[in-house]
Amino acid sequence: MADTTQSLKLTSEGAFKLLQAAMAKAREMNVPQCISVVDASGQLLAFARMDGAFALSIETSLAKAMTAAIYGLPTGNIAAGLDLKLAIATQGKRINLPGGMPVIIDGHVVGGIGVGSGTSEQDRQVAAAALGALAGAKQL
Repeated sequence: MADTTQSLKLTSEGAFKLLQAAMAKAREMNVPQCISVVDASGQLLAFARMDGAFALSIETSLAKAMTAAIYGLPTGNIAAGLDLKLAIATQGKRINLPGGMPVIIDGHVVGGIGVGSGTSEQDRQVAAAALGALAGAKQL
C-alpha cells in the first residue's frame, strides 16, 4: 500500500466557472441567489450574492456547499430527525437543505457548490446547472 496518493484540486478558475454558470442559470430563472463554491475540505473559493438575494442565504449557501463537499453527496436527502442531530453535533455546519452539490471529477470529490435564496427546487436546479460548466464534472 502506498504512503501517498495523487489527488485532484479545484482551482480558483474552476470555482469561478461554477460561480458564473450558477449565476447565469439564476438570471435565466429570474431568481437572485447566494452562491458559494468550496474546495474538498469545505474552504471557500468563490462567492456571490446576486442583487435581490436574501442576506441570510449567505450562511446557508456556504453550509450547503461545505456539507456537499465534505460528505460527497447532494444536500437534502438525510432522514428527518437524523438531520437535526447532525446539525446540532456540527454546530449548524452540517445542513440538510436542498441546493448543495458535490463537485466530483474522475471519482474524486474536489469541492462543493451551495445555492440559497430560492425555493429548494430552484436552489437545486441552479447548483446542478453549474456542474455542467466544469469539464468532467459528474451530474447528480
